[in-house]
Amino acid sequence: MLNTVHKFEIGDTKIVLDINSGAVYLIDDITYDVLDYYGELLEEEIIAKLKHKYAPAKIKEVIGELNELKASESLFTEFDYEPIVKRIEGNSTIKALCLNIAHDCNLSCYYCFASDGHYKGKRELMPFSVAKEAVRFLVLNSGDIKNLEIDFFGGEPLLNFDTVKETVSYARSLEREYNKKFHFTITTNCTLLDDDMINYLHKNMDNIVLSIDGRKEINDAIRVRRDGSGTYDSIIDNIKKVVELRERDGKDYFVRGTFTKYNLDFCQDVLHLADLGFKEISVEPVVADEKEEYMFTESDLPRIHEEYEKIAYEYLRRKKTGKAPFEFYHFKINLYKGPCQYRRISACGAGREYLAVVPNGDIYPCHQFVGNPKFVMGNVFEKVLEESICNQFKKLHIYSKQECPSCWARFFCSGGCNANNFNINGDISKPYKLSCELQKKRIECAVFLSCKEKLEADSPDDPRPGNS
Repeated sequence: MLNTVHKFEIGDTKIVLDINSGAVYLIDDITYDVLDYYGELLEEEIIAKLKHKYAPAKIKEVIGELNELKASESLFTEFDYEPIVKRIEGNSTIKALCLNIAHDCNLSCYYCFASDGHYKGKRELMPFSVAKEAVRFLVLNSGDIKNLEIDFFGGEPLLNFDTVKETVSYARSLEREYNKKFHFTITTNCTLLDDDMINYLHKNMDNIVLSIDGRKEINDAIRVRRDGSGTYDSIIDNIKKVVELRERDGKDYFVRGTFTKYNLDFCQDVLHLADLGFKEISVEPVVADEKEEYMFTESDLPRIHEEYEKIAYEYLRRKKTGKAPFEFYHFKINLYKGPCQYRRISACGAGREYLAVVPNGDIYPCHQFVGNPKFVMGNVFEKVLEESICNQFKKLHIYSKQECPSCWARFFCSGGCNANNFNINGDISKPYKLSCELQKKRIECAVFLSCKEKLEADSPDDPRPGNS
């Protein structure tokens, strides 16, 4: 099969994806089998391979249809990436900052990559003077970009709520002068929320990320206080209040969990959250050394893949019935108006377009590199970034990573998470294989759902497969 397409099946649905264009087709059994040999064998050789299963005339007809799709550049398309790569490697305009507003946390979640919120350093809160300078740094290094993003992160950012409020006010005060528009996001464990906080965040945050791991017994086994007690009962009402406001006013949010070896049946956690009325849900795989007892391994992949398919089928069922419908973050791709070509090649922009700032003003490529002295890029008060680190990240894209150019999923995952690559493999350009396999399955499920939804929209009463 030519490496410009990817075919797969979920249940009785067979799909072929054009890797370069994103075009998707629902196909029948014979086309699915012919694709194994198309472009590699001559027509008569393909017929010889498959004549025990299909009539030669039918095989020839399918080959003819594939030839037509190729000739019309509807399938097996080509893509010239070099001009885009040159622009990526030359671009250094910053448009987003993660402010680690608190290197402290009131919880002690077992899987926390930030080491209980202090990133293996001292517990401290970001003073407003640092946050203010970080905002100015973003504005002055954003060029002509109007829409800028600030993510409040931790630790637990609500431990430093006053600085959050001061930072928002200061950023807003710069908008007219510099022709900028700030968009704010906050990630919280929800334990400190009160009505005043909830109302402030609802008014001022463009997106709110609410941390909960699903079912009470799962959440309380992992997301614990320092004394080991669980958090579910203390956060669930707070989350409901936030979600009710966001749903009422059409504002962005999502409840975000993490699955581990302890809940490989994480579909049940997704459904639990949906049954509570939460419509925007993300449950992420934990990332850790395989020696950690909560970390799953390659042998668990079949089970995890099965769970993703369960989520996909349940998504379709609930959407059709209208009973507790939900969106799953990892299945939200748009095949028809997807990310721009630059994002498809270079992913999140960490170390180039997106940076993280810690309480003392030091700058890192993103929050997941925080605490590693190798990746300190500078300080907001110095206003100059370390050129060697900048250049490393400018040159990071799918065509600079050895394994990525031949991978069918390259334009959907864009090379994966560079921090995970480094933390697991010690090399930002070496993809984390376990994450790759999960990503591929999520993409297949997302494409499957997109096909099913479009087919239903085009012919709701016609069960026959068609193309999308």
